[in-house]
Amino acid sequence: MADEEDLLLTATVPQDLAGSRLDAACARLFDPFSRSRLQGWIEEGRLRVNGETVTRGRQPVVAGDALELDAVPPQDTTVQPQDIPLDIAHADKHIAVIRKPAGLTVHPGAGQRDGTLQNALLHHFPQTAGVPRAGIVHRLDKDTSGLLVVALDLAAHAKLVADIGRRDFRREYDAVVHGTLIAGATIDLPIGRHPRERVKMAVVEGLRGREAVTHYRVQERFPGHTHLRLKLETGRTHQIRVHLSHLRHPIVGDTLYGGDVVRGSGMSERLRETLKGFPRQALHARELELEHPKTGKRIGWTCEPPADMQGLLEMLRVEQ
Repeated sequence: MADEEDLLLTATVPQDLAGSRLDAACARLFDPFSRSRLQGWIEEGRLRVNGETVTRGRQPVVAGDALELDAVPPQDTTVQPQDIPLDIAHADKHIAVIRKPAGLTVHPGAGQRDGTLQNALLHHFPQTAGVPRAGIVHRLDKDTSGLLVVALDLAAHAKLVADIGRRDFRREYDAVVHGTLIAGATIDLPIGRHPRERVKMAVVEGLRGREAVTHYRVQERFPGHTHLRLKLETGRTHQIRVHLSHLRHPIVGDTLYGGDVVRGSGMSERLRETLKGFPRQALHARELELEHPKTGKRIGWTCEPPADMQGLLEMLRVEQ
C-alpha cells in the first residue's frame, strides 16, 4: 500500500533475532522509529514478511525472513527549530556532516528539552522536519566532540541506517586514557544496561548484552597515560567508554566510568590538577567514512581534536 510519500525500508532478520516477536524484531531492525509507531504500521498492513502482508506483531520471526516496511514518518512538532550555530564540514542535498563540539547534546531527552543538535538541524536544514530525529542516524555523547553525519531526506536516512547495520560505516576516535597500554588489540565484549546503576552501561554476559566490538591501537604513550586511536565495529551506547573502563583504562575526565580519579606518582602538581579538572571525557570522533547514499561514492572527513584535548596531550608530552 505504498504511495509516493512512503519510503520502502527493507531488512533481513539476523540469526540473533530468530524466535523473537515480529514487533520486537522490527524495533531492532528499524530502530529510528518507536515501537508504538511500528506497531501502528503493522496493524495498518504496511509490513510484509517474505512478500506476505501481516497485521499482527506477535508472530515469531525466523532467521533470513525478508521484511519490507512502507514507512510514512510524520513531522515531529514536539522539537522546535533553534538558531544554534553549527560547524558544518560538508552539506549537499542528501547529507550533512557536522563537527559537534563537546557540551552539545544530540537530541532532546528527559533532562534537556531544547538547545540540542536536533533543534539546530531543524533551523539550518528545515527539510529534516520530515526525517526521524531530524536525520540523526548515529550519536555522540554530550561531552564527546567530533564528526557526525546527518541524513537530509528519507531515502538517505534509510540508506545510512542500513549501512550502519551492515557495519559499512567507518568511525575512528581519539581518546586519552589512564594507564599505559603496550600494544593495540580488539575488545569483543557484549554491552547492556548496568544491573544496578540505570544511567550506566556495562559489560554484561548472556541475553542482556548486545555484541560490541572496539578495535584500538596505541598512538602515543606517556608515563601513566596513553593516547589511543579507536575504531568502532558496532555502535552501542557508551561503547568506547565502557570497554576502556572494563579494561581498567578509563578515559581521562570520564566521571561516569571512573576516569576522573587520578592515580599514579611522579607527576607534577600541574599535571595532576589538569587531569583532575579536565572538564569532559577526553574522547573525540576524528574520522568518518561512508558511502554517499545518492552517488554511491566512498567519501570521508577528518577532524583533529579540539584545543582542550590538544592541550592535554601537549602537557603529557612535556611531562615525559
